[in-house]
Formats: sequence, C-alpha cells, structure tokens
Amino acid sequence: MVKRILNYLSWFFVAMLLGFLHMRIVLGAPPESDDDKFSFASMIYEWALVQVGAIVGCIIALIFILFDVFYLSNKLQGNSKATLFRFIIIITIAIIVCSTHYFLEKIANVI
Repeated sequence: MVKRILNYLSWFFVAMLLGFLHMRIVLGAPPESDDDKFSFASMIYEWALVQVGAIVGCIIALIFILFDVFYLSNKLQGNSKATLFRFIIIITIAIIVCSTHYFLEKIANVI
C-alpha cells in the first residue's frame, strides 16, 4: 500500500511539472524589469505560473490516477514496459488537457 502511494505521488509530481511546463510555454519568458528583485509584472507572472500551472497539473494528475486505478493497473500487470507506457499516457493526457485549456482561453475566450 505504501509503495503504491509513493508511486502515485511520483506520478503526481510528474503531472505538476507538466502543468508548470505548459504555463511556461503559454506565458513565455519572464518580463524584463528595471528592478531586479521586485516588480509588479514579475509578481503577476510568477503568480500565474504557480497558480494556473498547479491547477492544470492537478487536473492532469487526477485524470491520470483515476485512469490508472480503474483501467491501466489491470491491463499492465506483469508488463516489463509498464512505466514507459504510463509515461506516454500521462504525456497524452497532458497534451489533451493543455490543448483544451489553450482552446478555452485563446479561441473560445471562456477563461
């Protein structure tokens, strides 16, 4: 049981990193400022990166963990490439979630 929880915790961190990577791609480079330490633009950039990236990462993690618990765990028992297959699945889920977020934010103007 503890091993399974640690395994899902590691997949949760992978999902969070994918969420932060998505927001880094959407937001672009950090804004240049005259003040190196504190500026309003950099604070807004960091807030958007952390808040929205964490939400997107949690959505990716939730979908992946539910998919793994209810479907993948039965199908991948005894498979030597189960970790690689799970990594491909989490990347696919991240692409679907991030493209949906992009569509809702830029094209449909809902977010």
